[in-house]
Amino acid sequence: MKDRLLAAVSILFVFLPWTILPLRRHDWALESPAAEIIISAYAALMIAGGVYTLLCYLRLRLQTLPMKASLLVNGLYAAAGAAVLAMIFLPG
Repeated sequence: MKDRLLAAVSILFVFLPWTILPLRRHDWALESPAAEIIISAYAALMIAGGVYTLLCYLRLRLQTLPMKASLLVNGLYAAAGAAVLAMIFLPG
């Protein structure tokens, strides 16, 4: 039962970044500094989801097919989130 709950949380992280789309329809979400805060928070959540899935996959050995798919997607999200945070916070 614990394994299924951990896998469900990992799969939930796959869909979490897409919740930014309805949020960005509001005018206040497109203005600075709210836009930077929202994007930074979502990037941090994407990185957290990638790390969480990786830990569940390797440490807890949850190596089922849904976890493999979740690891792939959340790994890509984590890389994109790290790139977004680097673009925001590193001068360039």
